[in-house]
Order: sequence, then C-alpha cells, then structure tokens
Amino acid sequence: MAKLHTPIRRNDNVVVTAGKDNGKRGRVLKVLPVRNRLIVEGVNIIKRHTRPNPQKNIKGGVVEREASLHASNVQLVCPECSTITRVGRRILDDGRKVRFCRKCEGVVDK
Repeated sequence: MAKLHTPIRRNDNVVVTAGKDNGKRGRVLKVLPVRNRLIVEGVNIIKRHTRPNPQKNIKGGVVEREASLHASNVQLVCPECSTITRVGRRILDDGRKVRFCRKCEGVVDK
C-alpha cells in the first residue's frame, strides 16, 4: 500500500470534526501514515480486555486506551491564531519547507 501524505504531525494540537468525539481537542500521540490514521490524546477511548502476563508484568482486566481515527476527521489548531484551519505548504527564503495556517498566514512549524 502506498504511503499517504497527511499535513498533521506528531505533537500537533487538533480538533475532531466528525464522529462521537466531535469538538474534542487533543494532541497527536502517533501518526500511522500507511493507513492515514492518527492516535489523539483523550479521544476515541476504547476498552480492551487484557489477559494477565506475568512475564511482561501486565496485569489483567479492562484497560481503557486511545484507538486510531482517520486523518480526515481532524483539523489542525493554529498555534498563533488558535483557530481550526487548513494547512498550506511553503518554501521559505532560506530553503526550508514549512507548513502555514491558511487563515492567519502564520508558520505552524517551529
């Protein structure tokens, strides 16, 4: 399967725009580019029933953790204007490729 491009990266702040967690904000913990999915902190919580494994020091029981959600169901929060926005790409004068906010034209990358 081809690797898809998503403008959202790890540690970006995003807002969920569709689904049961619509409107929730969170930080991206992990990006799964092959499946075009993201794991967002505190969003899409599922319950896993785990079996105890003493060798790996895992206790059994019901564990709540984040499941992945599709990248099209989230939008980036601009760190400068703090609104949800689409992301553009631009090459700066010094040759760096950066992402920028489509609303305030501010650079998203540090």
